[in-house]
Amino acid sequence: MDGIMGLVSKIGIIGINHVGAHVANALLYQSLASELYICDTNEVLCRAQVNDLLDAMSFYPHSARVFECDDRYEELAQCDVIVNAAGHVAAAKENRDGELFVTTEEAKKFAQRIVDAGFKGVWVSIANPNDVVATEIWGLTGYDPKKIIGSGTTLDSSRFKHAIANVCGYDPQCINSWMLGEHGLSEFALWSHVTIGCLTPEEVERQAGVSFDRPDLEEQARHGGYITMAGKMCTEYSISNGAVEIIKAIVHDTKLVTPVSTLVEGAYGESGLFSSLPCVIGAQGVERVFVPEMAEGEIAKWHASCAHIRENIEKVKCW
Repeated sequence: MDGIMGLVSKIGIIGINHVGAHVANALLYQSLASELYICDTNEVLCRAQVNDLLDAMSFYPHSARVFECDDRYEELAQCDVIVNAAGHVAAAKENRDGELFVTTEEAKKFAQRIVDAGFKGVWVSIANPNDVVATEIWGLTGYDPKKIIGSGTTLDSSRFKHAIANVCGYDPQCINSWMLGEHGLSEFALWSHVTIGCLTPEEVERQAGVSFDRPDLEEQARHGGYITMAGKMCTEYSISNGAVEIIKAIVHDTKLVTPVSTLVEGAYGESGLFSSLPCVIGAQGVERVFVPEMAEGEIAKWHASCAHIRENIEKVKCW
């Protein structure tokens, strides 16, 4: 990749149904890719999506080349970033872990093949269970874990902002509120670090006359996706835009600090699995991992969340 000026970036997407298609469209609309390489085992769908993107090319700010790769995963080895969007969302209808076996089987089809073909870029995995799949890609390939990023609680943190904004009425962009741990039902709100502008929630409550029901807002962030699922059987816009924010930080080397699923190495005694912590994202992937000073109750929730991820890893572990 070159710098922001004269940008040349090659991005691959595995899985081009709901989320993968929105990622592709957003990448082109934001001029983040000069070349897109699209993979899907459904060749008819893959061809259709590629053709639709090419039909729209005259409407994007800048033209790009889009290639139909079907299941020829080795063609993605030249990419700077590969997005893993290979999922089976219907399996998650009743259970947040419902995709556990199907998505981990999908990763076995392509991860090692791409690495063996010479891939040197950054993985951005958005398939669920997100932390398990990211851990699996690392375990299957032995790839540099700093170059494997799970989208993690990037989306859940946005849902947390949405919930808080509904209470106070302020722009979500001025709210700094993060969910950490698993991208799933064991995630938790880092209330000890929430700010609205430069104010703590307590200061806003006192001065603005609002009241934050902390357990309820945490639950809204944790379960917000199911409101969307109930109406249209998938989530699309939120996760695709969250993934593109991560990709933008890689392509433009912005050093974005955001919660993503990364290899945990000693955070409060936890190690050897992927889970969400604040990370600095740049051209090399995860360039630094921060461990926030959590309240006692938050530490307990962190351990419980890591334990749940580890339980799921053990169910599918094959490396």
